[in-house]
Amino acid sequence: GSHAQLEDTAPRIVEHPTDVLVTKGDPATLSCKAEGRPAPEVEWYKDGERVETDREDPRSHRTLLPGGSLFFLRILHGRRGKPDEGVYVCVARNYLG
Repeated sequence: GSHAQLEDTAPRIVEHPTDVLVTKGDPATLSCKAEGRPAPEVEWYKDGERVETDREDPRSHRTLLPGGSLFFLRILHGRRGKPDEGVYVCVARNYLG
């Protein structure tokens, strides 16, 4: 019979986040989908700095969803600043790249 061999592949982002306008206090999702074998780990960066999610801080209002999207329970926005506002980039990694 035929033998299919699954080769490991470097991660590739197949769905990039799009611009999202959100009202403060509302939930929001930034989409990101990555393919690769083994399944890549997705990390998010905002304005060049790594975004902490509930994986690092259980009290975080930001959750990394299975598949790689970033979910905000609520958008933080106060008089002293807008900590959730910025340019977000998702990065996918496995041992190949």
